[in-house]
Amino acid sequence: MANRSAPRCVSANDQGPRTNNEDNNMKRAQHPLEKILEDRIAIIDGAMGTTIRTYGMKEADIRGERFKDAKKGLLNNGDLFSLTQPKMICDIHRRFLEAGADIIETNTFGATSIAQSEFFVDDPREHGGRKDPEFYSKIVGDPFLEGLAWDINEQSAKQCREWADRVATATGRQRFVAGAIGPLTVSLSNSPDADDPGFRVVTFDQVKAAYANQVRALIAGGVDLLLVETIFDSLNAKAALVAIREVLDEQAKQLPVMISAAVGRGGETMISAQTPEAFWNAVRHVKPLSVGLNCSLGPDLMYPFLEELSEKATVAVSAYPNAGLPNPLSETGFDLGPPDMARYLSEFADGGLINIAGGCCGNTPEHIAAIAKALEGKPPRKFGTQLTYESPAPPSEIASQA
Repeated sequence: MANRSAPRCVSANDQGPRTNNEDNNMKRAQHPLEKILEDRIAIIDGAMGTTIRTYGMKEADIRGERFKDAKKGLLNNGDLFSLTQPKMICDIHRRFLEAGADIIETNTFGATSIAQSEFFVDDPREHGGRKDPEFYSKIVGDPFLEGLAWDINEQSAKQCREWADRVATATGRQRFVAGAIGPLTVSLSNSPDADDPGFRVVTFDQVKAAYANQVRALIAGGVDLLLVETIFDSLNAKAALVAIREVLDEQAKQLPVMISAAVGRGGETMISAQTPEAFWNAVRHVKPLSVGLNCSLGPDLMYPFLEELSEKATVAVSAYPNAGLPNPLSETGFDLGPPDMARYLSEFADGGLINIAGGCCGNTPEHIAAIAKALEGKPPRKFGTQLTYESPAPPSEIASQA
């Protein structure tokens, strides 16, 4: 394959000096989603896991024929439903789209070989061992796990693509598919061993390789953009972003990237403990289409941290918080209903903080419909100028930025 670099989105105010030749050679383009973000607040969908639970699925339903002999329980591995219950997953996508979502996410939050190994590989700690890079050297690249991760990502992307296009055709309004790239159950930033702070369970290259397989499959399934979300550990996210850059380069493709972090009560990312400003500074060189906060706290507690990010970021800002705090006695498992979420997200919009809005855990299609209705006609947050495409920084630069 020719060694060509795929373009990437950057703000015209953030390009740095260029030569005349660079100006002449630069491809100027605006992604269709960014045009929407300039005109109005775009809506992203809600919680796949929460909505799945309303269908009353059992262990036998998620196993189907393909996984009927699996040794571990699979019901908490919601990504598998894309393979065993595609009609249900497609129905959920349809409902979110009909609720007003401009962007729907693939059902691939944990669709990497590393994350799937939790459900299909014996934990060595149960037999006196430990998880370490040697253990994960057998996970990353394992034919079964890599094949499974590929199937989940590709099929989920195709399911989203089909319904996004169907609803777009029916309504005359373009819809977008975001390839969801979630966090892992292992950390590159911290050691799980209090007596060995330098120990890491997994290596950067192993995490990057697992994410690269996911990214290739999402692209093969037809996603419009890639969403690195619910970032607890910024170094894990770095591995995902380097993987994205390398895959886009090898395929000579242009796909926008959205980035979204989860924060704690102090506004810090939960493992790497970066403030919103520090988080933005750690990822800004990637030139994402958007940066934002999701999951985390309820919207009532998120406001000051979203405000800080909105003040610093030069790109679009997204917010899709949980429906409040967990509450096992509520219908969705979270405190806030559709009217509550609509009210809080309206406050975000009235404060000029957001370009993209939706919901994470606890948010059903009914929540998204209420949010979409409440934000209709509200102006989006202003950010920079029209984005243009230019050649990216090399992956090594992405990895080196802290």
